[in-house]
Amino acid sequence: AMRLQAPQFQALFTPGLRSVAELFEKKNYELRIAGGAVRDLLSGVTPQDIDFATTATPAEMKEMFTAAGVRLINNKGEKHGTITARLHEQNFEITTLRIDVVTDGRHAEVEFTTDWHKDAERRDLTVNSMFLGLDGTLYDFFNGYEDLKNKKIRFVGKAAERIQEDYLRILRYFRFYGRIAEKPGDHEPNTLQAIKENSKGLAGISGERIWVELKKILLGNHVNHLVQLMYELDIAQYIGLPLDGNLEEFARVTKNIQNLSPKPMTVLTSLFKGKDDVTNLDLRLKISKEEKNLGLFLVKHRQELTKAPGPEPLRPYQDFLMDSREANTNSKILELLKYQGEEQLLKEMQEWTVPSFPVSGHDLRKMGVSSGKEIGTALQQLRDEWKKSGYHMDKEELLSCLKKL
Repeated sequence: AMRLQAPQFQALFTPGLRSVAELFEKKNYELRIAGGAVRDLLSGVTPQDIDFATTATPAEMKEMFTAAGVRLINNKGEKHGTITARLHEQNFEITTLRIDVVTDGRHAEVEFTTDWHKDAERRDLTVNSMFLGLDGTLYDFFNGYEDLKNKKIRFVGKAAERIQEDYLRILRYFRFYGRIAEKPGDHEPNTLQAIKENSKGLAGISGERIWVELKKILLGNHVNHLVQLMYELDIAQYIGLPLDGNLEEFARVTKNIQNLSPKPMTVLTSLFKGKDDVTNLDLRLKISKEEKNLGLFLVKHRQELTKAPGPEPLRPYQDFLMDSREANTNSKILELLKYQGEEQLLKEMQEWTVPSFPVSGHDLRKMGVSSGKEIGTALQQLRDEWKKSGYHMDKEELLSCLKKL
């Protein structure tokens, strides 16, 4: 059996984990690291959060922790078999091994088991179905480690069965493909067939769950390939994407945007032909207000708000920002520049600080302009002059300008 000795693994052994391990050992309950954290450790990545699996039932864990005076955090995981204990300022999420008894494509009823193989069997992908003992021993029932080394994404057992247990797994397949696979197009034909035959099941999955997965797909690798595949496999329509998505534009923009860290919505908007597509996406996925506004902004301005010819290419964007009365316009313009692939202008725009208009109504009163209406008109005229100067004129110059006007 393989034993992991990586520094990322050694680093997990905090005082908290040592105490937890001791408690389980005393009671002869087995405790192992499960799922995504194992995949990360084998890839040489420090896992963000760690799930543990155990042969102990929730009742046994509660009794053991309570007897040891350990604080339990109630986060409603218990009916799925998850207990969260807090030791040394650290939370430990520990789940009893399970078998799915009934599944309806959205959630499962489970019963507890002490059989590690059976628990691995109900997980989605081989690379997520491994366990790691605290001594570093790898327990891998479905060749997940081989697949990880070969950068292959495969379902555990039969693809169709895994998908029918929870249709969201279709999108998880895409997400992990974008994270692990080396090149686009390296799929097993029967996996794609199973996805296509079951795509309709996504219609019953909540928009919020879909959006979480879709955002990760949009920021991963091979995104152009994966979204094209969503159209080929008849998935797009069930997850809020337009039937006639603009795949040429999507291909172009995903190339533009590669190293510019766009927001997911910026990438996705390139599929959209108009604002109705944004509205429909929102109806299906319940995206945030900020995401919806960004989509509408990009659809509206991507064509006509572009760089100026000549020495001041950034001016149209700066003028737009200065004229805007809305919040967040600056961040929307940065996303627009990413969408357009304007890397250099993006840098300049990020470094540009918005100048503040140097003249106030108070200055005009001092010069003897008294009526509110006149002050308003004069300020607007000065603002225009200031804008023409590229926001360079200072108070003195502007006020002498007023005398001429």
